[in-house]
Amino acid sequence: MNNISYKRAESVENAIEQIGSEKESSRFIGGGTNLLDLMKYRVENPEHLIDINHLDLSKIENSDSGGLILGATKTNADTAYHEKVEKRYPLLSEAMLSAASAQLRNMATNGGNLLQRTRCFYFYDTSTPCNKREPGSGCSALEGFNRLHAILGESEHCIATHPSDMAVALAALDATVHVSGSEGDRTIAVTDFHKLPGDTPHIETNLEPGEVITGIELPEKGFEKNYHYLKVRDRPSYAFALVSVAAAIELENTTIKDVRVALGGVAHKPWRKPSVEKEFFGKGANTENFEQLANKLTEGAKGYGDNDFKIPLVRKSIVRALTEAMNK
Repeated sequence: MNNISYKRAESVENAIEQIGSEKESSRFIGGGTNLLDLMKYRVENPEHLIDINHLDLSKIENSDSGGLILGATKTNADTAYHEKVEKRYPLLSEAMLSAASAQLRNMATNGGNLLQRTRCFYFYDTSTPCNKREPGSGCSALEGFNRLHAILGESEHCIATHPSDMAVALAALDATVHVSGSEGDRTIAVTDFHKLPGDTPHIETNLEPGEVITGIELPEKGFEKNYHYLKVRDRPSYAFALVSVAAAIELENTTIKDVRVALGGVAHKPWRKPSVEKEFFGKGANTENFEQLANKLTEGAKGYGDNDFKIPLVRKSIVRALTEAMNK
């Protein structure tokens, strides 16, 4: 049994102050739906827990730029069912309601959702090598059972995928993450928030040690008319995505005025290529162009045996998600 200290933070400043010089051995805890699992498996072994549930970060309010700011400690369920989110950002609501179980969504927080860690079984199995859990020990998934693993952006050190559905929709919507730390406040684009594995797969985000997420800002544009979140998984609930697609499209008659496609279940982070999307602005919204877009978004995809099926699956899923979005 490990000794763990527990403290309740009373403000953002207090939370940052409490973590102080104990950044490496401390964790902020919100809903705890992933952190407590990791502690039970002894993947995470913090010495200090700082409870941030009582901070004033549970609101959903209008932003100065015409969008919305989602409080970091607002639960996933309350966010997905919030009137403004459902009406203005239905893609996000749809993605969040496809995740986990109702019980978990009632407990999990928005900030914690972005920080949840991979569901790679080798990461959870402390008897096997894993560069993400123990840097330099090796990657068991490369030659192991890798049905759930990455086909894009992976490295020789890690082929794990990021599990969040919420983050995939946020990437398509061009959301930004608000964070605070001892050096002050800053924002990070969701598309830059998570890192590809490279040779440091244990460093998963661009958060600095001791920084806390305070909110997530959605821009004014919400694609409330033509959108679709497609999640392909082994069973219809309580399962993480084999492949997921957040598709949003703005049409001018039958021409693509704007299009966004973010992918989940295929990489170490939500996968998106805005430069490829822009190539299709002004083109017809039809199956042929959707297939070309799918091929370009997945250029360089590589399977590792058990997950080879994901390459054609994700391309077909992109076409289907865009078609569903167009016909909504």
